[in-house]
Parts: sequence; structure tokens; C-alpha cells
Amino acid sequence: MSARTRGGELRALTVRLLDHPGFAPELLAMAAVDRLGPRAADWAGRLRETYPDAGGDGLARLATRRFVRQAATGGAAAALAGVFAPVAELTAVLWSQANLVLHLAAAYGTDPTHPDRAEELLVLTQVHPDPVVAGAALEAARSADGPGEEPWARAAEAAWRLATPLAAQAGGWLALRLASRLLPGAALLAAAAGDSLAAQRLAARAIAAYREGPAGQSQSNHSLGRSA
Repeated sequence: MSARTRGGELRALTVRLLDHPGFAPELLAMAAVDRLGPRAADWAGRLRETYPDAGGDGLARLATRRFVRQAATGGAAAALAGVFAPVAELTAVLWSQANLVLHLAAAYGTDPTHPDRAEELLVLTQVHPDPVVAGAALEAARSADGPGEEPWARAAEAAWRLATPLAAQAGGWLALRLASRLLPGAALLAAAAGDSLAAQRLAARAIAAYREGPAGQSQSNHSLGRSA
């Protein structure tokens, strides 16, 4: 996917998140499975046809290298003007992380297009502690009403909710910087996009969860319950 296509996709998603800021991570997770899941499945299928002896671990290494690099630079592709810039930057970082998780699922033979992947994304990115809580949040997001707040209030709320997983992954420093700077723009979030360590840690959690494959789904769910 070209940078222009990816940028347009993220802008459209940002608008959707601003309509329902209280469910920003949940909406992003559902959109990721819907839009990125089929691409992850196609990627894994093509590689298995080309390299029939390639195992899950080999495909996982390829996916990790690709999306760790993307996480380091992806935020800049979605920068928008004005108060919505932080939301766009955070969306880009988490979109890249979702791409990583879904490709790792596909690498180990787990269907990246299945709705359960949205629950797993929310757990692996540390938005929710387990699939049960994540599932309840997703149901609430699906039934959300239209926006009622002013644009600035919606942008701030969406940014805070999207910052939650990144703050957890980075030891809380991002949330503290957001609080101290009152979300003035995207510059401070560039550090989050450039922090490949968070993506590497996410990859390790996803590999542990998906390595068992479809036959090990119960073990995968158990691993997800511990990942928070």
C-alpha cells in the first residue's frame, strides 16, 4: 500500500474516531481487522506459496522487521493541521501496531480477518486486561451514538484514549508529556512513533499468543489473559 493511500485511509479513520472519541481504541481495532486483516491473510498466503517450507517463525520474523521499521516512521504520514494532529499521530502509531499483530496472527495460521482479532488487539496493545473486557467494550462501541461534544473536546478525549496503550507500553512517559503539554501538536508524539522498542515488545507478546496456531486457541486466549 502506497504512503498516499495509507495517509488517506488514516485520515478517514481519524474522522471516525473523532465522532466517537470515547471508543477510539475499539473503533480502531475493528477497522484494523476489517481493512488490514485481508491484506495480512494475502501476505501470508503469497509467502507460503512462494516458500512452501517457510514456517511460522520465519514469517513472523519478516513481519516483525517490516512493521517495527514502519512504527518508527508511520506517525509522520498521518500528520494533520490544527488540534486534530495528536489524534492522527496516535492513530498512525497504533494502526502500524495493529498491522504487526494481524500479520503475526497470519504467520502462525490464525485467521487475521476474524472478529476475535479485534479483542486480541485491544489486549495485546494493553488497552484492556483480557478478551472478556475487550469484547464488552467492542459491543459498546458498535452501539455508540453520534458525537455531542465540541471538536476540541472530542479531539482531546480521543487523543487520551489512544494514548493509553502507548503510555502502558512506554512506562507512562507519553501520558505525562501529554498532560504537561496539553496536546499542542504532533511534535511530542513523534517520539512515540520513533520508539521501535514498543513495537518489538508488542511483537513478542503477539508471537507468544499466536505461536500455537488455530489448534492452540485455548492456549492463545490464556496467553492473552496474562499479557496485560
